[in-house]
Amino acid sequence: MKTHIDFALMCLLLVSGSPSSCNHAPVRNVSLKEVPNLPGSPKVVADYQPWFGDPDHIDVGYSTQDPNILRKQIESARAMGIYAFAVDWYGPRRPFLDRSTALLQRIASEEHFHVALMYDETQDDNGHGTDDAMEAMELAYKKYIGPGAPGRDAYLLYQGRPVVFVFPKQGRTDWNQVRQQVNQWESPPIFLYQNDPPPQYAKAFDGDYAWVYPGSKGWTPDGQAWGQDYLDNFYARMHKRPDQITVGGIWPGFNDTKASWSLNRHIDPRCGKTWDDTLRMFAENDDSSHPIPFVLIATWNDYEEGTAIERGLPQCGNARPDAAPVGHQ
Repeated sequence: MKTHIDFALMCLLLVSGSPSSCNHAPVRNVSLKEVPNLPGSPKVVADYQPWFGDPDHIDVGYSTQDPNILRKQIESARAMGIYAFAVDWYGPRRPFLDRSTALLQRIASEEHFHVALMYDETQDDNGHGTDDAMEAMELAYKKYIGPGAPGRDAYLLYQGRPVVFVFPKQGRTDWNQVRQQVNQWESPPIFLYQNDPPPQYAKAFDGDYAWVYPGSKGWTPDGQAWGQDYLDNFYARMHKRPDQITVGGIWPGFNDTKASWSLNRHIDPRCGKTWDDTLRMFAENDDSSHPIPFVLIATWNDYEEGTAIERGLPQCGNARPDAAPVGHQ
């Protein structure tokens, strides 16, 4: 039996301007905020890039350190039914991003919105991955999550515990050590890993989240591989782990040609059908036997990797004036 939020999730694309795929009801604008917040209903989280205005990234017309912009983004996200932003965050390694994140959480608290951290592991295999992560978690507790943190009431919780997403890189972080550290917190966090953590660190994590990936065919030149078999395998695997938290994934496409770290990777939006299909697969896999508490949109404003939904979804025949798509560098 599907949860009460499924129909609204299937129609979320209408708010963003995509062609409709809600075949069982008249086309209409539906916002998830119209759906009662019932127990078991999944909450929509959107990945958020806090680095615009930093000269290391492209100019998208605003700074993530402009309070007025952040308020408008929160207002727009809430209107689309988004409950929280999961903010790409590198701890003290990227001061600009940390300042943006702190400002966003403060404003989210004022606006009764929510924020979570998505900690990006150290990129280089320099032997400091574990130390970097432990330093970052110490800062996270002090600045965002712990009892003395400003705007703490805005931090995303699940069953009373703070949620921390982990975005893996090539760093060799010992997550067992990090878990021992964070278990000393007033309320130990829920750690969520992209796809599957390394087996030796599996017990340090509470669940997995899906992320943009084309599937077994890899990155095809025509971009037609949008992730169907990847999502099939992800949801099937998580259904076999009822003790683990599942975070579903939806995305509009992918194109990293504008990124300084581009690898010429591409997932065709297919006139909005990539969004429709990833959304549909989430709804089909969210049932009472294995309710999914969160679905993660990749992304809110990733203009360097072509996954932003902030200004709407790409449609055939319409050139996007904002097409400058951002991701994890």
